[in-house]
Parts: sequence; structure tokens; C-alpha cells
Amino acid sequence: MSEILQVTVLGATGSIGLSTLDVVSRHPERYQVFALTAFSRIAELRELCRLHRPRYAVVADSCQARDLQGRLSDDGVHTRVLVGEGGLSEVAAHPETDVVMAAIVGAAGLRPTLSAVQANKRVLLANKEALVMSGGLFMQALRDSTAVLLPIDSEHNAIFQCLPGDYSAGLANVGVRRILLTASGGPFRELPLEQLAAVTAEQACAHPNWSMGRKISVDSASMMNKGLELIEACWLFDARPDQVEVVIHPQSVIHSMVDYVDGSVLAQLGNPDMRTPIAHALAWPERIDSGVSALDLLQIGRLDFQAPDQQRFPCLRIARQAAQDGGTAPAMLNAANEVAVDAFLNGRIRFIEIASIIEDVLDLEASVPARCLADVLAADAQARMLASRWLHSRDR
Repeated sequence: MSEILQVTVLGATGSIGLSTLDVVSRHPERYQVFALTAFSRIAELRELCRLHRPRYAVVADSCQARDLQGRLSDDGVHTRVLVGEGGLSEVAAHPETDVVMAAIVGAAGLRPTLSAVQANKRVLLANKEALVMSGGLFMQALRDSTAVLLPIDSEHNAIFQCLPGDYSAGLANVGVRRILLTASGGPFRELPLEQLAAVTAEQACAHPNWSMGRKISVDSASMMNKGLELIEACWLFDARPDQVEVVIHPQSVIHSMVDYVDGSVLAQLGNPDMRTPIAHALAWPERIDSGVSALDLLQIGRLDFQAPDQQRFPCLRIARQAAQDGGTAPAMLNAANEVAVDAFLNGRIRFIEIASIIEDVLDLEASVPARCLADVLAADAQARMLASRWLHSRDR
């Protein structure tokens, strides 16, 4: 391979972004960093720019941009700093960008990820919210382009690896009975139910297997993360919600499975390290070293499985219902969850109230067809308003 691919990392200072840069730096003959973006961790972004020397960096506002541009000039780094959503979309769709790692957390990642698809890039999708919010519109944009979409979530990447290459012909047509989406169960999998009301944000963020950001760690603790992944899997693999079964697997060694009608079950196994799916998607259909150590099954010794407790994890039930309702329901689900998780992390609500806010918002606002991006964004805004109103009424 002679051509060096130019890589843009949306969300460079998060755990996925840093893991991507680790894999990229292991293969300088294959990849070069083209652009890096960050929302609030400007000091960390400066260090990444000093290390990787990208053509562009993107920050949230003009004050941050002026400050970073000045500091990079002092460092002798010639990176050009851009601003806001326009800057994100510019670097995602730039003619010289070959690969876009879409790793911005939450709804903020939707527009730049769509821009990368519409510009026919290889898109490494770690931002599950883009598909959750705008699934049908997103997949139509993909079909209308020559972009390549490769999933980065360890579960979806595992499913992708276990499916035949022609799965887009329909799961039934390629002999797939169901998708088995594995979940660790998070830090509260065995906590007595009566103690859930008193858990702290720090406890929720202490995932037993994975190193992740605070928002996604809380989603894992509530299993909303798995609910969002269920919706994402339906869009990625053209599956009905009833074809996706969630299985708790505490060791996080089997990342997901595909069950075939002949009785075969194919699984992808590996250590719980996001560099594995990142390296797979970066080099697909080839394989490259990710820096992840080999899996030692003898040391692991056993693999356990159990059904998720619906009483313990109401967010999973709510998300499955949103997947079945379709339309704008998943966008509202995601928006209400983002507001609720932020409130929990800031000490405004208890952990068990995250599900209450989401369910109340979905009960208050009926789902409507998502015919265009404006419909999705309107549903997102309405759900955030209703969730905020819920919080204000509780604070009185």
C-alpha cells in the first residue's frame, strides 16, 4: 500500500479519539492525521496538535479558536484552527480527507457525520447517536453516496465481522435467525435493587471492563447504551427489533454473536480494548496490528451469560419500545437521555430517575414520521425542552 490515507478524528480528546490516534501512530506508512477536533479539552487538543501536526483543528467557539491558534503559533505548529459545527463539517467533507472517525458523543455528532457520508468518505462510526436519531435518513444518504460505513462500537463491529458479506440482501436471505448483542451489565449488574436510588455518579462511571467517557459510562450503567446500540444495529444490519436479543456477558470477551438458521452461532472474541475494532475498520478488508495483546482464554477460564433484568434496567425496555415505534421516537429517546444523564452527573437527580425522565418525555410527545433532518432536529429540541421542564418542576 503506497498511498498514505489522511485521517480526520472528530472527538479527538475522548477515549475513542485517543485510541484511534494510538493505532494511527503505529502505522505512519499507512496513515497521517489530517484534522483533530475537540469541544472543551483545549489543552489536550493543543498537545495532540503538537504531537500529530494536523492540517486543521476544530474547537467549539471563536474565543477558544483564537487562544489555541496563538498557542500553536508559539509552539511552531502550523495547524489552522476552525470553529463550530461549520468547521466540523468542513474537515469531515474536505477533499483531502480519506477517513473520518466519527467519535463526537451525542447529537452534536450528527451533522458532521452526515457531511462525511455525503462527501463519500470512509466513515468509522463511533457516534451511535447519528444513526439512532436519523436512521432512515442517514442510511438513505449512505445509499445515495459511495461512502463506506464501518461500525466502531465493539458490538456492531463484532456483528459486522460475523455476518456474510452480502448481508445487505436481507438477514433472512443469508440464513440469519437473530443477532445476539452482548452487554457487560455495567457496575450495577448485581447491586441490590433497593440500593440503586443511592448510587453516585462516580460509582456509575466506574465500569468494570471498559475505559470510557462519563456520559457513555452512565449509559452503560443504566443499559441505555445497549438500548441505543439495539436501535443502531437495526439500521446497520436491516434488522427488526425482535431480531436483536440482548445478552449480559460480564467478561466482555465475546463482543457479539450472530445466530444462523442451521444452528451455527458465530462470535467475535477479543480483549476489551477499543483499538481492536478501530484497527479493523481503519484497514478493512485488511488486518493491521492494533497494539492489543492476544486473548488468553486459559487465563479467562469461563464465559458467563444471563438475561437482562427488566426491573433493574428499565432504559433497555424503553429503548426497545422506541425502536418499535420508529419515526422520531429514537431521536426523542436520545435527547431526553442526554439531558437526564447530564442532570445525574451534576447531582440534580438520582440514578433511577434517568429512566423516569425519558419515559415521561416519550409519553408526553407522540412520535411522528422523520421525513427530513428538520423533523429529527425538531423532535430533538422538543424532547430536550420537555426533559428540562421535568427537571425544573422537580427542583421547585
